[in-house]
Amino acid sequence: MARTYARTGAATTRGSRRAERRAHADYTGGVYGSLLAASVVIGAGSLGSFPRVELVLLLLLTGVVFWVAHVHAQLFGALLAQRAPDRRAVWHACRDEWPIVKAAVPPSAAVAVSPLLGLDVRGALWLALAVAVAGQVGWSVAAARRAGASPRLMAATASVNLLLGLLIVSFKIALTH
Repeated sequence: MARTYARTGAATTRGSRRAERRAHADYTGGVYGSLLAASVVIGAGSLGSFPRVELVLLLLLTGVVFWVAHVHAQLFGALLAQRAPDRRAVWHACRDEWPIVKAAVPPSAAVAVSPLLGLDVRGALWLALAVAVAGQVGWSVAAARRAGASPRLMAATASVNLLLGLLIVSFKIALTH
């Protein structure tokens, strides 16, 4: 049974509010977070005694720090120019920027399961990088699709994001050779 909420005099269901949020979702944070995760993997060349655990933590914590930075920038950069942020504005900013953290989860999970796949630490790094690049492409296509883009435009955004991901991969190759 769906709950009903009063909103400006009109009753809406929780499901319709979720659908409305999804319709207006901005996946920029997901694209950015995936690119950030790929960059973290590149920079994680020398990890200590527990490289997988350290990389998982580094990916997740970096995502959280950048999420906080984006929330801060949204609240105090844009909103203060108009009005002081209230609890609702803070909640919306936190929710809107959450894809930055969500984008760090798949590469982190890839690192965590890499021993089950028989991968050494180097293989885990490559797997995490591939997952991050795939996520970046996926987030960009989801954003284009949500915006009602044509298949041609969705292919273009996927290509641009794949190119950016491959650029990061080329940095990894250049830095490790």
